[in-house]
Amino acid sequence: MLTIQASSRGYRELNEAITAAQDQDILLEGVLGQRFLGAGLSEKSLTIHGIPGNALGAYLDGARIHVCGNAQDATGDTMNDGQIIIDGSCGDAAGYAMRGGRIYIRGNAGYRAGIHMKAYQEKLPVMVIGGRAGSFLGEYQAGGIIIVLGLGEEGVPVGNFCGTGMHGGRIYLRTASLPADLPSQVAARQAEPADLEAIAPILEDYGRHFGLAAQDLEGKPFYVLEPNTQNPYHQLYTPN
Repeated sequence: MLTIQASSRGYRELNEAITAAQDQDILLEGVLGQRFLGAGLSEKSLTIHGIPGNALGAYLDGARIHVCGNAQDATGDTMNDGQIIIDGSCGDAAGYAMRGGRIYIRGNAGYRAGIHMKAYQEKLPVMVIGGRAGSFLGEYQAGGIIIVLGLGEEGVPVGNFCGTGMHGGRIYLRTASLPADLPSQVAARQAEPADLEAIAPILEDYGRHFGLAAQDLEGKPFYVLEPNTQNPYHQLYTPN
């Protein structure tokens, strides 16, 4: 594994060093808020010590990024493929417009996680949040899967306006009760065995990264949020 000291370098220099490296496994030491790390990367595996700045893994196209701590806003912005694994929490707009790959967050996510997430042909983006998510989770979601596990949370593990403008994809919430303010364009139901079977491989993969076992998810049901096609965007328009 190649180690690159990041503390005295800007993001352009760092990304150039990552691209030029012959090693496939790279450790970035002393990261101090540099933005755009791993942007567009299609191969290699990055391990990050420190706190990366905004747009970590933007346009990621197949590489793997492991953050041994927290990340800031817009993680995985428009990513196409690959994995981003965050041992801590991350800021707002994680997975903005992501169209493929997976983002695994051990802790919490800020506002607007999964906004404009979309799926296309064989591409199915996935985001799993271990703790809670802020308001506007899955805003304008058009495809893909968002899972919020609510580990360590007593109440509903999402903020206000979950699924606002949602018109595709699914949100899975592990919770004893649903949010009180779900928008009318979202239909919610308790997960059936087929739903749980569909996400089981995702949860197994997530568990391998963070030492989570199936029994750790017992005790609370999962709910599925999907677009209500009978009433799309109704509340966003002024009544006649």
